[in-house]
Amino acid sequence: MTSSNLTRGAATWALLSLAVGSFGIGMTEFVVMGLLPNIAQDLLPAQWASNPADAVAQAGWLITLYALGVVVGAPTIAGSVAKYPRHRVMIGLALALAAFNALTFLLPTFELVAASRFLAGLPHGAFFGIGALVAADVLGPGNRAKGVAFVLTGLTVANVVGVPLGTFLGQQVGWRAAFMVVAGIFALATLLIALFVPAHAGEPGRTLRQELKVFRIGQVWLALGVGAIGFGGFFAVYSYVASVVTEGTGSPEWVVPIILVVMGLGMTIGNLVGGHLADVDLKRTLIGSLIALTVVLALFALTAQWIWAVGLFAFATGFVSSALSPAIQSRLLEVAGDNQSIAAALNHSALNIGNSVGAFLGGVVIAAGWGYVAPAWVGVLLALGGLALAAFSLALERRRAPVSA
Repeated sequence: MTSSNLTRGAATWALLSLAVGSFGIGMTEFVVMGLLPNIAQDLLPAQWASNPADAVAQAGWLITLYALGVVVGAPTIAGSVAKYPRHRVMIGLALALAAFNALTFLLPTFELVAASRFLAGLPHGAFFGIGALVAADVLGPGNRAKGVAFVLTGLTVANVVGVPLGTFLGQQVGWRAAFMVVAGIFALATLLIALFVPAHAGEPGRTLRQELKVFRIGQVWLALGVGAIGFGGFFAVYSYVASVVTEGTGSPEWVVPIILVVMGLGMTIGNLVGGHLADVDLKRTLIGSLIALTVVLALFALTAQWIWAVGLFAFATGFVSSALSPAIQSRLLEVAGDNQSIAAALNHSALNIGNSVGAFLGGVVIAAGWGYVAPAWVGVLLALGGLALAAFSLALERRRAPVSA
């Protein structure tokens, strides 16, 4: 079958198959954040014994390296495979994700685990980008943002179910167990995509060189900047939320999965709402989400000494950040012209630059002795930077519109 002649039931199974893969990506990307103290204690025992905060900050490099893998892999893989049938590309990407996460489970040292995290990040952006194009085609015209949001639903549901359960499992029997589960999820996704995602032609005439022409478009760079800087505010907080709960509020370790569930619920609801709002009014959704993210992160920082406030603003942070994501993706596709495959993947490069920057800067302020709440203030500054870029991009577009007309 092809996307154009799918029955409703077949279309649902196709979308669910993609969502299983995005669930696995959400779990592998975010479960590290809840297990940073456990990973630091296991892989960096000397640093942990002398200074746990330094060990946690160093373990944060696992988050940064995964994000850098996404940044490198998204444009190069998506651009290189644009000419191939998309359903076959998705099978290959899911299989690679299964293999690289199995390496994280098996490898013995911090350096080797760090390398495996970089490798696991490489297929991430291409999977989401190409998967979003397939989903949008399955849903039909006028539903681009909804297609993006549906594929992202697996990622957000992972933050409700997969990440908290993986965190709890890792706390109880060892952090590696979480990645064994992740590898199994990707193996299942590979099978489901092979069975249920319909034939979906690529663009036979496209080459990597042609796809890379997208970087000549100034508005593409601005949209990437919004994702890389603005969304970095979310990751500055999320990367160290486990330490905020245990060290900042003095709560026991078992509270961490509960906070992750609450944040994941916010992400799931925000993603669905954001996908709808972006189809209704993309520009207002983009600006409004960035303003809301700035305010919520500031409130998180001001109230982080109370666990009830951490829970409340963890939900709000998840909601507004996930409402922003489909808007950034749709904005990239809007300004990218004919370079849709690479533009769809580049969104995840941008978001994971934000992941890398947010995790890195959050680790810097913690290591400087400013406390576990300091990354939230870093997040406020990053969200403001994203808002400034978005406002400049839209103002530039309005100013040039009469000339184009």
